[in-house]
Amino acid sequence: MSQSTESYIQSLFADRIGGSMFGKDTKIYKFEKIKRAKRAALAANPGAELIDFGVGEPDEMAFPGVVKKLQKEAERPANRGYADNGIAEFKEAAARYLAKVYKVRGLDPDTEVLHGIGSKPVLAMIPAVFINPGDVTLMTAPGYPVMATHTRWYGGEVHILPLVQANGFLPDLDAIPADIRRRAKLLYLNYPNNPTGAGATKAFFEKVVTFAKENNVIVVHDAAYAALMYRTKPLSFLSVAGAKDVGVEIHSLSKAYNMTGWRLAFVAGNARIIAGYGNVKDNYDSGQFKAIQQAGVYALDHPGITDKIKAKYERRLTSLVATLREMGFDARMPAGTFYLYVKMPKGVKNGRRFANADEFSEFLVTEKLISTVPWDDAGSYIRFSATFESKGLADEKRVLKEFKKRMSGLQFEF
Repeated sequence: MSQSTESYIQSLFADRIGGSMFGKDTKIYKFEKIKRAKRAALAANPGAELIDFGVGEPDEMAFPGVVKKLQKEAERPANRGYADNGIAEFKEAAARYLAKVYKVRGLDPDTEVLHGIGSKPVLAMIPAVFINPGDVTLMTAPGYPVMATHTRWYGGEVHILPLVQANGFLPDLDAIPADIRRRAKLLYLNYPNNPTGAGATKAFFEKVVTFAKENNVIVVHDAAYAALMYRTKPLSFLSVAGAKDVGVEIHSLSKAYNMTGWRLAFVAGNARIIAGYGNVKDNYDSGQFKAIQQAGVYALDHPGITDKIKAKYERRLTSLVATLREMGFDARMPAGTFYLYVKMPKGVKNGRRFANADEFSEFLVTEKLISTVPWDDAGSYIRFSATFESKGLADEKRVLKEFKKRMSGLQFEF
């Protein structure tokens, strides 16, 4: 490419992704920092094992029954074509699943359920349905930023609702300024929550419904981890009276069924919101492969798969909590997800001090070859994930034992 051609193309990038400065920003984003730190740690310790607690996706394949269903359906000529806005069988299975697992009854599969190619595209498309310049999306933080990014791309504003431990990592809806309430159109929630692991209560969801009705706000509940609840039954926003009047809930098969790369989700709830999403979606994609949707039907009709997956995560998280508590961390079992969210220490006794979670995470990977994810959005915390790779139960125990060994030589100050 000639210099002149490169120059004019550089000047044409949209402002939403940086304009003429696209690709020239020297800022290194968090997950790229983590990747670089891991590479550097391994290069400095050839042949050593890195314990990766930073991975945010399941460490195992989908269960055999799901895979076999895909194989069978992929061979059927009837599944070769465009799926558009989804097959009826998957929508019906989604409604059955919500009724069986979450006691959400009365959903109309035809008008109140629609599939998505994973939950991320659903979250990306919803601002296109509702956000005009000057409109506001209420976003919890720390959290998944996709709806915030697309809100800004459409000229909207994002108002952050910090998740702090003192409030059980639930947003303080009463603290939202009156001007923001007037202009707010969307409220994003995610429970059980990534990264805090906090769970919502029925009382909180009831308050959300009241807030939405009083302020004409649409609720978008990202329920990607909803099935992964410990010591309590899974809770759906849609199971609360009035929820379907004000919002939708997005369920993903990625976490609950080890189907991350399959890219399959569904959104359920208010028919008008579903219709708007479907209109935008129809102009973005032609639907997920029908055979994958049929495999999704099998998965949703076998929620016992999730129980087996959940048992593994609970076992691992319990071990991580025990080890971290021995080190002085205020570690507690999360209500759900496969994450453990703990406040970082101020430093190592008679040693290094940490100004933020970034620094502590970098210390762990550099000094102990333990990879984590730092969060400095609302206090400084570290996220450990229970999705580290292991070759069976014996190897899982070995990895956790090795983690304890590496951490045992450190004395932290809190």
